[in-house]
Formats: sequence, structure tokens, C-alpha cells
Amino acid sequence: MSDKRNRRLTVKERTTLFFLQYAPWLAFLVIALPAPLYFLLRYFNAPTGAEAGEFMLVAMSTLAGGAILGLIVVVLMYLYRRQWEKKLRDRLAADGVTSDELQWFVGELTKAERRTLREIEGRNLLLADAYRETLAARVTATRVAANAKREALAVERRMQNTARLEATGRATLEQDLRSDRERLTRIETEADARRAQAEARLLMIEAAAGRDASDEETRTALRRLELAEAQVPYPLETARLEREAREQVEQELRAQKPLTLADANEPQRGQQAGGES
Repeated sequence: MSDKRNRRLTVKERTTLFFLQYAPWLAFLVIALPAPLYFLLRYFNAPTGAEAGEFMLVAMSTLAGGAILGLIVVVLMYLYRRQWEKKLRDRLAADGVTSDELQWFVGELTKAERRTLREIEGRNLLLADAYRETLAARVTATRVAANAKREALAVERRMQNTARLEATGRATLEQDLRSDRERLTRIETEADARRAQAEARLLMIEAAAGRDASDEETRTALRRLELAEAQVPYPLETARLEREAREQVEQELRAQKPLTLADANEPQRGQQAGGES
């Protein structure tokens, strides 16, 4: 993870992130292996066969127990990491998600959005940057709308609880709660509108990337056709040469055929002339 992507993380958060990335598997190795290795060494150094069998049995038992305990620790640390990353995402999204922070919100992207992002990154980096920025805006708008809706539900519950109270200042409290509900409703409506705009822009970028890919594929196909037309296939060239040779032979035979007939008729004409004389 680059410093550019980590620039909004504190030193403590960076340290915690590094620890949570490698600690679970190190903890598994530390918990599961030392005891079995110790008894395995005792097995190889055992003076008698009976003691060697006992050490092997203990080594296998400690390996199984250590592996189970290590897996439990790995699962617990994984659950802790999920909770920690959720809090980190909430802090990063408090003032809006940026394209550099989108890596933390991959789980909030749809499968189609993740697939489209990978495809665009392989075609056009500029469009990929625009797509990431728009995805960040969409995630921000979705989060704002969800938070506003959740807070509006909480305000509704407070209003219901306030309606059952018989105390001074109730009217002022209800007015304040109604104002909060109207404000949250406006925020949710605006966030939904911005989310719709971001989704429309995502479709526009996806269409632009698809057009670029189609144009490039079409140009490549046309270039291949031009090369294919410039280079006549060998069988076709051979057939053409054979046809031309056959036509030339036929023309020569047709040219020689009248001469042959004339030579054959010449003696007959000589014999007729001698008879008449």
C-alpha cells in the first residue's frame, strides 16, 4: 500500500494495519508449532522405542490442540480486523470518499462495478481514474443517504417517545425533532439525487470505454483484412498460374490445328493436278 493511499492514516492506524495483516498467521505458527516441535525432537532423541512412541503421540496431540487453538485466535483476530476496518471506513467517509481511498470500500461496490473497473483499467487509464472518482462519489452519496435514513428513524422513535410524555417543554422538543426530521429528509433526498447522477456518469464512462474498445478492435480487424488482401494465399496463386498455363497451351493448340489441316490437304491437291495433265 503506497504512501499516497495512506496519507490520511495516522501513524497508529498504519501500525495497527501492518500488525493485523501479518499477526494472525504469525500467531497461528507461534501457538501451533513450538510444543509439537519440542516433542518431535524428544522423539528422535528417545533412548528406547517405548519412549519414542510416547513422544510421537504427545507431539501429534499437541499439534492437533495447538492447531485448533491457533485457528480460534486467527478467527478472533480476523473479526477484530473487520470491526477495526469498519471504524476506519466510517472515519474516512466522514468528509467524503476519495478515489485513493476507494480500496477501503471495495466491499461496498457491486460485482458489476468491480468487473467494469478492472476492464477499464486494462484499456484506458484516464477513463479508469474518472471511473474511480465517480465510484467514490457514488459510495459517498450512498453512505450519506443511509446515515440520514438511519438517523431519521431514530428521530421518529424519539418523537413517539416524546408523545407519551407529560412534561413542560414538550412542544419545544417536538418542534426540534420535527426540524431534525425535515433536515434529514432533505439530506437523504439530495444524497439520492447525487447517487443517481453518479450512477448515470458511471454508465457514460462505461459506454465511452466500450466505444474506445470497439473502435480499437475494428481498426485491428481492418488492418488484418488489408494485410490479408495484400498477401494472396499460396493455393489461390498456384491455381491462377495453372489456369493461365492451361489457357496458353489451349491457345497454342488452336493456332497449330489449322496449319496441320492445310498440310494434310496439300498432297491431295498435287495428285489431282497430275491427273489432269
